[in-house]
Amino acid sequence: MTSRSANRRTVLAAAVAAAASAVAAPAALAADTRSGGTTGRPAKPGRPGKAGNVEFHNWASQRDWASGKANGTRVVSDGRPGIVLASPAGSTDYKDPHTGKKASWEYATWTSPAHTCAVPAGEAIASWNAHTPKGTWVRIELKGTYTDGKATPWYTMGIWTSGDGDDVPRRTSVDGQKDGKSSISTDTFAIDDLAGGLRLKSYQLRLTLYRAPGSKATPTVWRAGAMCSDVPDRFEVPASEPGLGKAVELKVPRYSQEIHKGQYPEYDNGGEAWCSPTSSQMIIEYWGRKPTAEDLAWVNPDFADPQVCHAARYTFDYQYEGCGNWPFNGAYAGTYRNMNGIVTRLNSLNDAEELVAAGIPLITSQSFIESELDGAGYGTAGHLMTVVGFTKTGDVIANDPNSPDNPSVRHVYKRRQFENIWLRTKRKNADGKVVGATGGVCYLYFPTELTTAQKRVLQKHGVH
Repeated sequence: MTSRSANRRTVLAAAVAAAASAVAAPAALAADTRSGGTTGRPAKPGRPGKAGNVEFHNWASQRDWASGKANGTRVVSDGRPGIVLASPAGSTDYKDPHTGKKASWEYATWTSPAHTCAVPAGEAIASWNAHTPKGTWVRIELKGTYTDGKATPWYTMGIWTSGDGDDVPRRTSVDGQKDGKSSISTDTFAIDDLAGGLRLKSYQLRLTLYRAPGSKATPTVWRAGAMCSDVPDRFEVPASEPGLGKAVELKVPRYSQEIHKGQYPEYDNGGEAWCSPTSSQMIIEYWGRKPTAEDLAWVNPDFADPQVCHAARYTFDYQYEGCGNWPFNGAYAGTYRNMNGIVTRLNSLNDAEELVAAGIPLITSQSFIESELDGAGYGTAGHLMTVVGFTKTGDVIANDPNSPDNPSVRHVYKRRQFENIWLRTKRKNADGKVVGATGGVCYLYFPTELTTAQKRVLQKHGVH
């Protein structure tokens, strides 16, 4: 049920406050002080999201990759543009904080041009899609400029590898990153004092590609981007009017997280902790992708839906100790053939209606007490579910993984209730305490081959 377990990290706003008093970053990461870069040629402006308070911008085309500063990387375009490690820019040691293993790695970097946020932002979340063959991994960093003209440090937004063998570091977020003005909470950059007026004006992304010394293997990064937002602080959001005028429901597979309760304690024990990978697997399979029998050979054959176990294992964040790292789920989706996964925010259910009408289901993050969502039968400090359709009157058809079995996953939720619990930034919990909420966070997964309508609606939200 919970995407952000209360005993590890509550939803976003509460976590940001905690990060302000966190300890310094692990020495293994802090020790890498390579200079990153330059702004390079100005970035081509992205298209801001509707309503002007959310923008997603990415680099994914050959032209995009050529616009950045390469230090040992080169652009490839054999069907899907990306960057690879061509000639090492240097070598560095990395001590894995989760295994204690220290190893040397060759690396090369790509640094994006500076991108000016369409709206000065209080928060930012990076996304990426990459192929990391055996013995390779990537680090994604963000550096920004504040509206006061000062710069942030290079913040690590993720250490990513699609595998988890002894030949690579563990997939991880990095706690304790801060500079007194902003901090990183698992996967999210956030201004510490929004009321003070400071915002993020612009940012760059830096991608570092690693491999074992002397190896010819290389990661390939196909897409990198970030969502910047300045969502109004609110308990209630304006109600939207239904926009479809007809019933639309996409045929998305239905998987329950609850049938996995108690499975694989090393990946957070199934059940309520697996809402994010369970939702991810539903949408990945909607697009016709799934793990192979070889991929699933490690799963106990007595377990139903082994692909959900697989998704949990390969989205697991060893620092967060859970499967609810938002960009890690998008990156997992991107490991499937010609698939993309991003994290962004939307501004209303009308945005979701447009996506669904074009054949693109979405995964939404929300939190609520039981009385705020009729028919759910539970309350949660944070939960992911999939939006797969709308009734003729505009109510939400959701595949909710917090269901006792697969047949019961389909739910119809009242439009007004669903929209408010998803889009608000503050709420009161069951004890009456004011806590944070996610403000419209969603995952969008989509293949490289799209219809004209699908391209159009994604471009409307800055995705190309």
